[in-house]
Amino acid sequence: MLEKIKSDFPFFEKHWDEYEHMFKEEIIPAKKLLLSQGEIAKYVYFLDQGCLRLGFNDNNKEITFQFFFECQTVTSMESFKSSSPSPFFLESVEPSRLFSLRREDALMLYNKHEEFKDYLIDFLLSRVTNYIRLFLSRIKDTPEERYLDLIRNHPEIVKRIPQHYIASYLGITPVSLSRIRNRIWSERP
Repeated sequence: MLEKIKSDFPFFEKHWDEYEHMFKEEIIPAKKLLLSQGEIAKYVYFLDQGCLRLGFNDNNKEITFQFFFECQTVTSMESFKSSSPSPFFLESVEPSRLFSLRREDALMLYNKHEEFKDYLIDFLLSRVTNYIRLFLSRIKDTPEERYLDLIRNHPEIVKRIPQHYIASYLGITPVSLSRIRNRIWSERP
């Protein structure tokens, strides 16, 4: 991941010795809470290996909002930007290796290097695009259509994520997901 960071940002290549110390490697087990709902996000994470999920608790019911895999950047952007309590929690789904960058260091890089600013803008736009897609899908698609879309467009989720997290992500119960899966597999030739 550090090599990807260096290759994505030419200024890091030139000044890597100056910035390398800012990226702290973390190897974490599955189900490790990186950010609690209501806590202020102090880090942005660059995921090298593994999977993380962003979610929230609604009346003691966990709702998974987004999954992140290798070579993706993760934070509660709402909290990170404004230093306000995060509406989300961030947790590892499987053992993961990531690099954390403190908010203060990220803001310094943002203000000092145009490429880093562009990267963060692309990251934010990607997240907003995902949120819009998810929002529209919840309105217009049936649960089965949402699951079929997941199989087609995000097979890594279906292969690597426990079914109860997938059900939560789709806005259905695990029992409903099981029925949908059985129906889909029984209809296949």
